[in-house]
Amino acid sequence: MAQPNVLLSVKDLEVYFYSSGVVKAVNGVSFDLGQGESIGIVGESGSGKSVTATAILGLIPSPPGKIENGSIEFEGKDLTKLSNREMRHIRGNDISMIFQDPMTSLNPVYTVGNQIIEVIRLHQKVNKQEARKRAVEMLQLVGIPEPERRLDQYPHEFSGGMRQRAMIAIALACNPKLLIADEPTTALDVTVQAQILQLMKNLQEKLKTSIIMITHDLGVVWESCHKVLVMYAGNTVEYATVEELYRNPRHPYTWGLLDSQIKSDTKDKGKLPSIPGNPPDLRKAISGCLFAPRCRYAKDKCFAEKPSLLDVGQGHMVACHFQTEAEQLVREGGE
Repeated sequence: MAQPNVLLSVKDLEVYFYSSGVVKAVNGVSFDLGQGESIGIVGESGSGKSVTATAILGLIPSPPGKIENGSIEFEGKDLTKLSNREMRHIRGNDISMIFQDPMTSLNPVYTVGNQIIEVIRLHQKVNKQEARKRAVEMLQLVGIPEPERRLDQYPHEFSGGMRQRAMIAIALACNPKLLIADEPTTALDVTVQAQILQLMKNLQEKLKTSIIMITHDLGVVWESCHKVLVMYAGNTVEYATVEELYRNPRHPYTWGLLDSQIKSDTKDKGKLPSIPGNPPDLRKAISGCLFAPRCRYAKDKCFAEKPSLLDVGQGHMVACHFQTEAEQLVREGGE
């Protein structure tokens, strides 16, 4: 059982997809999230971030997907054991999600107000007038001007930033205890991105909502999260507080992600930094470390044996053969 102060506890989660072989999209992921805390799940496309979130919401398409192992405890209840009816009560009410592209997530033939009101009336015992009043309050809360007029407009009449704010309003309409944000700022320019991140931070402080931030951008994690889970090819490779991860990153993949961030001096280096190579084919059985073919520090042991996720101090977890007290892997040239 999860501890009383832990809102969400994911343990040894495994999600497989059966299509032209077995794709181990999530393979043994574990993390805890407390009330009012935020965690960033980072990694390249295809690392299993969104599948993890989809599993928490009980939305893994079956077939071809299936939760093969593990538990997802929310307020002490294992969500993997609940019926579809029980999950529908939790989804949108206690757990909500902000999707990556609001233009494809919002229904273009219904007004924004109708879509907020629908969520409110589905989960709360209020009439249409009360629901509309609540919807106006939500648009006002997320910083949309003239909320009563905007309520009757369609998604195409909103700018990209306003559509994202509308998605946040829908997600928060029922005061969820957990908010999952899947790349909420990817399609936005830098100025609007900063506004959305600040908005989510303010709402978290006001409503005490816990947040899972799914992103490939470690800069977003630094701005908005308490903890960070680094995923690669469906596996956890590093897990720590944000401060600890930035101060002392321990996995070569995390180093690559940090180095791949565009910095002020990037243009002077002549090319954008990147991690060489490609992620592995998850349909194939791989005996060693999944990152070994792309890792310049890999030794024979890395290709032969999969590393375990070990605590290297201060709750900092890392899956790397050479991260032990006796043998520290040091980055070349102080990089």
